[in-house]
Amino acid sequence: MTKTQLFTIIALCVYAVAMALIGCFSYGKSKTLDGFLIGGRNIGAWVTAFAYGTTYFSAVVFVGYAGQHGWNIGVGSIWIGIGNAVLGCLLSWLLFANRTRKMTKKLSAKTMPEYFEKRYDSKGMKIFASIVIFIFLVPYSAAVYKGLGSLFSAVFPGVQTWVWMLIIACLTAVYLVAGGYVATAYTDLIQGIVMIVGVVCLIFAVMNHENVGGIEGFLENLRAFESLPNDPNPTTGAQLTNIFGGSSFKFLCVNIMLTSFGTWGLPQMIGKFYAVKDTAAIKRGTIISTAFCLIIGCGAYLIGSTSRLVLGGQLPEGGIDSVIPAVLMEVLGGGTLGMILLAVIMILLLSASMSTLEAVVLTSASAVAVDLIPSIRKKSIKPETQMVLTRVLCLVFVACSFIFATQNIPIIVSLMSFSWGVVSGCFIGPYIWGLFSKKITKIGAYAGMIAGLLTVGGATLYITLTSDFAAAAAKSPEMGVCAMAVSLVVVPVVSAITKKKDAKRVEEIFECYKEA
Repeated sequence: MTKTQLFTIIALCVYAVAMALIGCFSYGKSKTLDGFLIGGRNIGAWVTAFAYGTTYFSAVVFVGYAGQHGWNIGVGSIWIGIGNAVLGCLLSWLLFANRTRKMTKKLSAKTMPEYFEKRYDSKGMKIFASIVIFIFLVPYSAAVYKGLGSLFSAVFPGVQTWVWMLIIACLTAVYLVAGGYVATAYTDLIQGIVMIVGVVCLIFAVMNHENVGGIEGFLENLRAFESLPNDPNPTTGAQLTNIFGGSSFKFLCVNIMLTSFGTWGLPQMIGKFYAVKDTAAIKRGTIISTAFCLIIGCGAYLIGSTSRLVLGGQLPEGGIDSVIPAVLMEVLGGGTLGMILLAVIMILLLSASMSTLEAVVLTSASAVAVDLIPSIRKKSIKPETQMVLTRVLCLVFVACSFIFATQNIPIIVSLMSFSWGVVSGCFIGPYIWGLFSKKITKIGAYAGMIAGLLTVGGATLYITLTSDFAAAAAKSPEMGVCAMAVSLVVVPVVSAITKKKDAKRVEEIFECYKEA
């Protein structure tokens, strides 16, 4: 066993014990369904802010997006991190946090499907939303494992990738099933601190690599970069240093919009606002969460933009997904301090993955246990039974996501590429307009959901028939952005031409904004 492996195993053991203790500590606060799903609506600013940020950024961002876009686009990719912090975090908190907290409390809604049911008086909408969440979020969680497996395999080449995936699944299951949202929120706080320390250390280490030349030499060296003759993705120094992405400007804008505005309709992100305890906590949380996202988002893409220099322009054997792992091994592979930092970075990526996984699994489990099953049964389900069912389904969904990730099932892999755009495209219109306008009708909300789904589905079918499915998957970011825009437009337009039947009930709901 090498020193790097030893340090990493020690760090993993300490981390695992800490997560297990938090799960045990949180068990007493999650004995009710309300406590298990939203922490009794009593979560403070720091915990909520870090929960939002760590759910936003998983290992997929570091290993996948930052590696790919940093390698191909260069410093312009940092705009994705800025967009995520300003649009996906700051603007979301300013516009929706307080309204979401007040309205969901008034409606006694604990999940996104339950919010739709009670806001629009529609059990069918609740069932539809639950099915969308189940179909597209469970496969999405499998991508979390994928983003982390390649890095652990680089440090432990003799260990199969599925072993690390199993470790992630077991750790997540232990504290999620034991402590529910409270456990995930407090582990997110610890995970967020680890992520900040890890990113800052990694930026320092990468910038001081001899090929990068420090902060002063970085842009100069990158501007002088020339692709190797056998580079499958050749580029120029001018492209890599273009602040607006050069020829990739359009691609950059689409990805900023998808990954930023997409959070406005994702139930695992919006759910954080259900749990925050008061307006004062929201004001503090807005600042904390935005600062966190700026550090993590911009840091990740900055590291990615140095990859061609660190690796000498040679794409790793594993392709684009191996860029960041290769950078880490190059920068931190030697010396005791480097090994310790590498162990910290491994925990950083593990934390990023687990925080996203736990949020997605809790959202999916609640969609089935709290929303779907009670809606299709004729008899009501006791809260105690729902509590047990939710815990069991958390285990089931963790297991399913693990199986999907290890089997490389084609349809699951395909669903991953569409999941973010489909879910947000379906929910963003009915969710946002439902918070702000009394004029939105049930038919208008339904139309927005269906229009978002059909936008992606129709475009996918057309491109597949005229070209192939791979071409459709490559266009999934554009489809997602279009679906969100269509949903936001369709909801008020259809509402304007349909009759509103429940004006008195809606007036009573909107009274929540007048309450303290």
